[in-house]
Amino acid sequence: MKQVLIINGHPDKESFNYALSEAYKKGVNTSNAMVTQINISELEFNPNLKFGYRKRMDLEPDLVAAIDKIKKADHMVWLFPMWWYGYPAIMKGFVDRTFLPGITYQPIEGKPLPEKLLKGKSARLIITADTPKWYDFLIMKRPAINQFKKGTLQFCGINPVKVTYIATMKNSSSDLREKWLRKISVLGEQLK
Repeated sequence: MKQVLIINGHPDKESFNYALSEAYKKGVNTSNAMVTQINISELEFNPNLKFGYRKRMDLEPDLVAAIDKIKKADHMVWLFPMWWYGYPAIMKGFVDRTFLPGITYQPIEGKPLPEKLLKGKSARLIITADTPKWYDFLIMKRPAINQFKKGTLQFCGINPVKVTYIATMKNSSSDLREKWLRKISVLGEQLK
């Protein structure tokens, strides 16, 4: 049975990202897959990687459980808003504290690139933004997508990583939001 993990990086439980994560979960529940979810804002942990990689911090129980879910997942769905062409601070802290050497990748002495410990997994990014897609692509060169897709997930072996970019959210109509909820539910049904 395929294991699907939904990771919501939005700090506000009343955000559209939460509605999107529920729509995806609803779709997955119609398939023959098992779904679990992490709402990063509900976890108890210090988001600051206090010592960098010089010294390992003890992992809080919520992070230990999250790492276990990440390792068990066949497919991960990350939902987050793009703020200042990046993702929310709480999500960055979660990634800093969980995507660690020996957990998601293993440095190899004398080699510039590590062993990728998350091979065999796939992912989808569902990003909400106020920036039009054309502007993010042509002018800004997709910094949030490049950082997270290439610099984090693919760096650790997750591939393919597909992207759903939903914009512009500011002043969006309820019809547009309903349309996106239906599309995301279908992605869940298809386990994409």
